Amino acid sequence: MSEVLILKLGGTTLADQAHVLDEVAAVARTRPVVLVHGGGKRITEWLERLGVPSRFEGGLRVTDQAALDVAAAVLRGVVNSELVSDLRDRGVDAVGLSGVDGGFMISERVPGLGLVAHIVGIRRDFIDTLLVSGQVAVVAPLARDEQGIVCNVNADDAAAGIAAGLGARQLVLMTDVDGIRDAAGEKLATMTADVAEMLIADGVIKGGMVPKIRAALQAVNWPGAEAVICDSKDPHALSRALDDPTFGTRITAARETTRAPAGKA
Repeated sequence: MSEVLILKLGGTTLADQAHVLDEVAAVARTRPVVLVHGGGKRITEWLERLGVPSRFEGGLRVTDQAALDVAAAVLRGVVNSELVSDLRDRGVDAVGLSGVDGGFMISERVPGLGLVAHIVGIRRDFIDTLLVSGQVAVVAPLARDEQGIVCNVNADDAAAGIAAGLGARQLVLMTDVDGIRDAAGEKLATMTADVAEMLIADGVIKGGMVPKIRAALQAVNWPGAEAVICDSKDPHALSRALDDPTFGTRITAARETTRAPAGKA
């Protein structure tokens, strides 16, 4: 099992995640890191400016050619460049790429969503070359489908696909909530695949959280692997995600599920 850390960040402003990038810089000195970023809010802002409507199905953006043009420009041109620059300011040897570069991410089209693809594999030799040389890969979620058409990819799905392809022990999915809650509203400190599927089926987990959970499940198909869903706003979000069992919700393939200890939500 690989000790490479796969981290997914949202695509908000750098000011909102500067503390996380500080922690990424510290972690990158001790272990390989792949940082996958989203950009949903900023894509929506640009689509609104350009008068292009946004539509979502099952928590995923329906992407036509006009929306893809904007998504590609924002993800690869704006957010990716900003993150690489900010990490390099912190002394990190960061390099920006998308799943299109080197055919890094292998994907298949998702039916009914337009130009949206799902990651089914990676070119491990390509990413290993970067990691062995000590570089932090900053990945924009774009990939070519079976026909060679560039598609939008859900960032959580991209991160999970990379984690699965590398056999990574830890995947951290940062978001704007403190974890997953059960039907009674209690935060779960740990959650297994069967419980996750039950909560989705019962409508407790819904909207944009469904693809996030599906992505996490993709990455924990072997013993010892875990995916952590946590709140990026915590000032020590990354270190707590890696070391604090009360922080966020840890998803594993094991069968034990617990609520967070009292006072540790």
